[in-house]
This record gives sequence, C-alpha cells and structure tokens, in this order.
Amino acid sequence: MEIVTVIWQNYLYIPLFNLLVWLYLNYSSFNLGIAVIILTVILRILLLPFTVLTERGKLIGGKVRKEIIEIKRDHATDPVKQKILIRRLLKKKKIRPWAKAVTLSVQGLVLVLLYQVFLGGINTTAKLHLLYPGIPRPDFINTSFLWFDIGKQNLLICAIVAGYIYAQILINFFTHQGSVSKKEQIYSLFFPAFAFLILAILPAVKSVFILTSLLFSSIISMITALIKLALIQAAKKPAN
Repeated sequence: MEIVTVIWQNYLYIPLFNLLVWLYLNYSSFNLGIAVIILTVILRILLLPFTVLTERGKLIGGKVRKEIIEIKRDHATDPVKQKILIRRLLKKKKIRPWAKAVTLSVQGLVLVLLYQVFLGGINTTAKLHLLYPGIPRPDFINTSFLWFDIGKQNLLICAIVAGYIYAQILINFFTHQGSVSKKEQIYSLFFPAFAFLILAILPAVKSVFILTSLLFSSIISMITALIKLALIQAAKKPAN
C-alpha cells in the first residue's frame, strides 16, 4: 500500500500539480481556468491515438455490426464459438474495443488528481511547497474564470455540462437508424441528471475539464462524420 501512495504522490499528483502551475504562469495569462483548458487539450492530444482507434471503429462499425449479428444467428446455440468468432472478426478488422476504455480511464484519473489539487484550496503552503525548483512560486493563484471560481461549486456550469451531454445523446439518437427503446429514453434523461448532481457537489474545475473534453470529442466526431460522408459519396461514384 505504501508503494501505491508513493507512486500516486510522486509520479502522478505532484507532476500534474507542477504542470498546471507551469501552464498558469506561462500560457494562461495568470488564469487557472485557462490553464485547466490547456491541460485538458494537451491530455486529449496525447490520447489521440486511442481516440483515432475508437473513431475508426465507428467508421466501419455498421458492416461489423451486421457480421456480428450473422455470427450470433448462425451460432445461437454455441456462445463459446460466438465469442471466438467475434474476437477474430474484431482482430481482422483491427477494431480495438479497449481504446475507448483507455481514454476514459486516463481522463478519470486526471479528474481525481484535479480534485486532490483543489481539495482544501490551491493557495496553501501545503500545496505550493510541492513545486519543483525550476518553477517559480506564485504569490497567489487566480482561480476566477469567466463568471465563477473554478475552486468552488457552480450550478450554472454544471447545468451547461449536463445540457451538452443531453444534446449529444439526442443527436446520437437522431443520426442512428431505428427506433429508440424505452431503456435508451430513460438513459437519455437519467445520465445527464446524474452528471449534474455529481458535478454540483464538486469544484467547478471538474465541469471545465469535462466540458473541454466533450468539445474536443465533438470536433473529432465531426471530422469522423465528414470522412464517413466522403467515403459514402466516393462509393456511389461509378468507376471509370
């Protein structure tokens, strides 16, 4: 257990805290909210290879889903063979289901670390003494961003995040063929409401991080949609 604490403190928490303060001092005009946004974008860029794998799966997902349905239908009485054939199919199509899990796990880890950074306030001797020698110690860290303090709770930014999540779910329903099940309808209401309730009891920095990450994901999804549209149009053109 002690080694876990050492790894968490020395290789995760302290480096993240130093990076955040360094971004604050050099690239954010002394605004911690902007520093958090930059940190989030850097993180998403580092995770881009996994994001690309996930988006690639979306591009070829339609054909793969049909093949999986056929496998399940042809081997309905043999679930073991089903799993083997589906695994082979995913490997053949170079689909990596774990890529999305890696992206979400790393972002979740950073969220927990950010919570620790802001726990008890960031402008404390107990925090600032953790800065590396090469990083100047600021007299005061400005946590004001737009109309709120990212170190405190703010219901409006939580509502914006929940609303954005709800809008994404509705767009997903609209762009996918087929009727929406009762379970999916309940999910579309429950998940944004749950996100709002969780974020409402946490510092607003969590909402800033999540909203930035969601916007980054939306941009990637838009690029994927454009690529998919281009591929469909190319397939419709008659060969010379």
